[in-house]
Amino acid sequence: MPSLKELKNRITSVKSTRKITSAMKMVAASKLRRAQELAESSRVYADSLAFILSSLAGKPSKNSDLPEILTGRENPKTTLLIINSSDRGLCGGFNSNLFRNAKTWIAEQQAKGKTVKLLTVGKKASSFYRRSEIDVIANFEDLTSNDRQIQVAEEIKSKIVELFESKEVDEVSILFNKFVSAIAQEPSYQSLIPMASDDEQTEEVVETSNAVFEFEPDKNELLEYLLPRNFLTQIYRSILESSASEHAARMTSMDNATRNAGDMIDRLTLTYNRTRQAFITKELIEIISGAEAV
Repeated sequence: MPSLKELKNRITSVKSTRKITSAMKMVAASKLRRAQELAESSRVYADSLAFILSSLAGKPSKNSDLPEILTGRENPKTTLLIINSSDRGLCGGFNSNLFRNAKTWIAEQQAKGKTVKLLTVGKKASSFYRRSEIDVIANFEDLTSNDRQIQVAEEIKSKIVELFESKEVDEVSILFNKFVSAIAQEPSYQSLIPMASDDEQTEEVVETSNAVFEFEPDKNELLEYLLPRNFLTQIYRSILESSASEHAARMTSMDNATRNAGDMIDRLTLTYNRTRQAFITKELIEIISGAEAV
């Protein structure tokens, strides 16, 4: 049976931990509000730009003159996966769920005979794949501010354009945790090269509209201008979604930790009182036995 001093020290230690987790929960909640606003506002712009590009390009099968960076190469051999993780831990299963999904996706691509390369965003992904056999092209860390997030998005955009033009990669996809709610984050994939398109939506637009469009300047010239901007927008959107999801996961995790600490304090306090009562009872019995012996 532990001594009263050990139990008292344990209770004090857990109380200190509860103060820390409670403070971290409040900090995450305050950061979540701003991150959620940015993520939700970025969706409108990103989805609108993707729809404009999809409408402009039409069906790739019917437009053989489209840029290769839009439609992708015919027989892709190398695919690049951009993984958005967190810079810090203590956010529950945020990163482990992401890496589990990435492992499945990588296995599927390798089963198709493709070579997979990675580009990691966040310290956790960088450290997780540091000893991996998969080729990690670049790492981006310390996304602590919105200015830094924009800078990283710009650098990644330039990197993937460079890799595609040099024929080092044939396809590019993003994996990130999409913010659903404060208690739910969904690992999501988005294809950048070839550009993801909603065929049903495109068919609906074509069927319901008989208008004939004329592009000025040329359609390919517009695509050449819009495609890099679309890359930047989609990458920035994924970073914002991941940031909001991270704060939500950390808030939920710290809330659970605070509750668990409270439950542990209650159990330890009960054990402390029972142990103290047992010691008092034992001492009383010894005193009474000694008095009777005299």
